[in-house]
Amino acid sequence: MKAYIFDLDGTLLDSMGVWLDINVVFLANRGIVAPADYARKISAMTFSESAAYTIERFNLPDTTESLVQEWYDMAALAYGNTVQMKPHAKEYLAELRKRGAKIAIATSSVPELYEPALHKHGIYDWFDVICDASEVGCGKSRPDIFILAAKKLGIPPEDCIVFEDILAAVKSAKSIGMTVYGVYDNASKSDWEQIKKTAHGVISDFSQMQKRTG
Repeated sequence: MKAYIFDLDGTLLDSMGVWLDINVVFLANRGIVAPADYARKISAMTFSESAAYTIERFNLPDTTESLVQEWYDMAALAYGNTVQMKPHAKEYLAELRKRGAKIAIATSSVPELYEPALHKHGIYDWFDVICDASEVGCGKSRPDIFILAAKKLGIPPEDCIVFEDILAAVKSAKSIGMTVYGVYDNASKSDWEQIKKTAHGVISDFSQMQKRTG
């Protein structure tokens, strides 16, 4: 049996625009224009890793904890009310459930944000496993969260199919023998050509997976 592991932000949820807006606003509040490479630099990091990187890069007086809390506060309203699912994602999840496939989430987000979004769209209980980066203590540039998801599912990594929109995550999941599909998202379009070269396959939306049998 194959198992299916999904990233959340930028893959199942059309939420990356929320974070791009937050990046601009919180830096602007400190008199800083968000550099063009900033979002890409932090894309595979945990919130704590992103905060530490941000504080060091911009020489901010904030603590890691205070910066993470500021991000949570800015994002919470959007996740609970306005963030939508990516096109055809819900239909594809429903198809997998109908087939009896095991499905999981592996996310760098936190329950305070992703749980309201999953409940809003009526899919919270659809997943056999939900793993977030706090359980492994590192971002997706390392494969730890994918290893954990496979372990919780009881499925060997080589029998897992992963969906990701971030290049670093595509590389790390592939490095442990998982089959990886790149999912297009505007926030990572600068890496799209490399994602196409690295992943086993790519999709622009989940209607393309519904036409496949894998």
